[in-house]
Amino acid sequence: MSIKENLEKVNQKIADAALKAGKKPEDITLVMATKTVDAERIREAVRNGGHVIAENKIQEALKKYEVLKDEDASWHFIGHLQTNKVKDVLKFADMIHSVDRMSLVEKLDKRLASEGRSMDVLIQVNTSYEESKYGVSPEDAISLVRETSRYDTLKIRGLMTIGLFTDDEVKVRKCFKLLKGIYDSVIKEGIDGVEMKYLSMGMSGDYHIAIEEGANMVRVGTAIFGVRNTPDAYYWPSEKVDK
Repeated sequence: MSIKENLEKVNQKIADAALKAGKKPEDITLVMATKTVDAERIREAVRNGGHVIAENKIQEALKKYEVLKDEDASWHFIGHLQTNKVKDVLKFADMIHSVDRMSLVEKLDKRLASEGRSMDVLIQVNTSYEESKYGVSPEDAISLVRETSRYDTLKIRGLMTIGLFTDDEVKVRKCFKLLKGIYDSVIKEGIDGVEMKYLSMGMSGDYHIAIEEGANMVRVGTAIFGVRNTPDAYYWPSEKVDK
């Protein structure tokens, strides 16, 4: 199938899941995970209705951004962000999904302040409790939201997680339910400067489940672009992999 056909299929599946969950399909944001996808194929996807490009490798993202920056798309960063890469991520990202520790918050704040601007961010939570994945622990998530909210340069717009990589739907749903619970708790706290706008969870294998459990932002790559023919295809964004 073509990228256009794949996008149509994904959007239909999103609509079906949204309606099943009592939501409006247009309220679900599709984020295209474009790791290892070449610029021309990304351009094709953008011109067929995919308007959020998400990368998780800084250098790869910068190269593609130079080619695609004039396309009608926003750019998200969904990978683990090292503090020494903060300067580079701010060259292209409109939103960062993976804020998970205070050392990163402080580095982002310092750089953003020096540039006189702010950045929309999501707090990443490790709902599967896997050592191989990044993210603040569920128990410490609200505390990190509170602490991050004190920095005017960082605009918290929601939470992100990566579900357990398994065929066991019950276990996958458990991860998503956990994040939704934290999301609701943050809303109830009414923390100044925090807007719980996005609940980012669900990827190619489970985005329909994520929507049923409350997601309004899903990160889909393989279902749009096909399986990557590289070793990286077997790793999910923000997993701890030595490269």
